[in-house]
Amino acid sequence: MTNNPANGGPAADGLVLVTGGTGTLGRQVVPLLRAAGRPVRVLSRHERPAADGVSHACVDLLGDPAETAARLDRALAGVDTVLHLAGGPKGDDAATRLLVAAARQAGVRHLVHISVIGADRIPLGYFRAKHAAEEAVAGSGLPYTVLRAAQFHDLAFTVVEKLAKLPVVPAPGGVRWQPVDVREVAARMVELALAEPAGAVPDLAGPAVYEMRELTRRYLQARGRSRRQLPVRVPGKVGRAYRAGDNLAPAGAEHGRRTWEEFLAERLAA
Repeated sequence: MTNNPANGGPAADGLVLVTGGTGTLGRQVVPLLRAAGRPVRVLSRHERPAADGVSHACVDLLGDPAETAARLDRALAGVDTVLHLAGGPKGDDAATRLLVAAARQAGVRHLVHISVIGADRIPLGYFRAKHAAEEAVAGSGLPYTVLRAAQFHDLAFTVVEKLAKLPVVPAPGGVRWQPVDVREVAARMVELALAEPAGAVPDLAGPAVYEMRELTRRYLQARGRSRRQLPVRVPGKVGRAYRAGDNLAPAGAEHGRRTWEEFLAERLAA
């Protein structure tokens, strides 16, 4: 991706549209935007009442393309900045292309997009869709900012919690994660949204790299449990990419401060 300089920059008090505003990241981002004094419109698939400076627009980015485009036109009316946080296991590229086209038509002044570290390196459909979404944003002609982040602690927790329920826990050899706290990503996203468009900015990952077996072991430890872990090898191109660390933060990345251990202590106490 190449940097796309600002054309006038976002207005200091302009309306911000947040896709995925009710998701893991969005629930952290929206209050920070309100605390910064910005009016917020959240894109969601279900009707919700407006409250505390936050309105809602009912749009399904993965719905019928014609209906989605029409609803996006209405949702983007008066919007200065778009934070595109919505994502899922499939369809991120198609959804982003629809959003980009509508944002361009609406004259949005800043498009801020969250992606994932390794989007252009991990040969899995999810990563490929994320990379295609990045390209749609970068090629939109709009002033934009793209941040790649590592997997959130919340996702790591979901994965190891499921693995730990098995009598023998699979331990994918050579698979390493660098999980980051979602609140740190949210703070960075809001910082970027309130600043001038910056193109592709340095990646954001957690403070430490863990093998999957270590993430699981520390989870079990925190729960006071014990399970046998069985080493398994991830085959093919995907296994080679993970063993090469293609999903880890590259040189020049930024790092959060909250550790996996601190997250576990807080989550399990709750």
